[in-house]
Amino acid sequence: MKKQIARGLAVLSFVAVASTGAGAQTFPAKPIRWIVPYAAGGGSDFLARTVAQTLSTQVGQPVLVDNKPGGNTALAAAETARSPADGYTVLSADNGTLVFNPALYKSLSYSPTKDLTPVTLMGKFPMILVVGTNSGFNTAKDFIAQARAKPGGINYASAGAGSPHHLAMELLKVEAKLFMVHVPYRGAAPALADVVGGQLPAMMVDLAAGSGFIKGGKVRALAVANPTRLPQLPDVPTFAELGYKNVEAAALVGVVVPSATPKDVVGTLNRQLVAAINEPSVRTRMIDFGVEPVGNTPAQYAELLKNETVRWHKLIHDLKITLD
Repeated sequence: MKKQIARGLAVLSFVAVASTGAGAQTFPAKPIRWIVPYAAGGGSDFLARTVAQTLSTQVGQPVLVDNKPGGNTALAAAETARSPADGYTVLSADNGTLVFNPALYKSLSYSPTKDLTPVTLMGKFPMILVVGTNSGFNTAKDFIAQARAKPGGINYASAGAGSPHHLAMELLKVEAKLFMVHVPYRGAAPALADVVGGQLPAMMVDLAAGSGFIKGGKVRALAVANPTRLPQLPDVPTFAELGYKNVEAAALVGVVVPSATPKDVVGTLNRQLVAAINEPSVRTRMIDFGVEPVGNTPAQYAELLKNETVRWHKLIHDLKITLD
């Protein structure tokens, strides 16, 4: 009898393992919903739609992009966290969603670490210090020198309070010992428009949003907050070259899923997303748009988020920046 029971359990165990393997092999078996926490037309939306199109072809299923702006990305993050943890709901998440918000708000409707799990970092949007062509600033050294000489005398624009653009300039202020006044806007486009128009002299902007303005001579790029010079702006120095090695900032946009999503499903999503990002036409579109393609493992993405959290939370807490 004991032998029969043992054989029976062994058969059941084999069937369970086989069923699990079959389930993993057939994922995805239906359309994937890809939530973007911003309105259509922005950098995150472009990135999601570019990768989703190729992903859909690879997996043989529709990938439906769903724009859910609001709450500084918190609305989309909370909705994703409450979704079934089956891999069929994914979220485009930037460092605002996963790094900044927990330090900027006393209470959030989601926890980046408890409710969401990383799949892959898709790409980086490096930040660039730009000024209006009629601002009188020709170099970053000139800008920093004048800002230092007139504390509070220079206002700067941003794409919004708590955005990567805002915090990149706050980082420069700390490292260069500057005092400037922050003027937040509802997005990079209106902020850039006022820098072009001369209402404000400067801002930090990502290349995706600012490329057309820079190429068109409407704003002047002074320095990039990147470890190396950008291939699209080879004549623009890094802040490290100017003596400010800690001024590195970028919008980091990746994909996350609900935290209880099975590891094999996360692994499948990762492999397919990385393959889509590395598809030559996708990489070319990303680079042309101003995005540095990445495509890493869940563990590498998680480690990056951990390090970014330590770095930016210190800055936010030291400066007592809050959005509550």
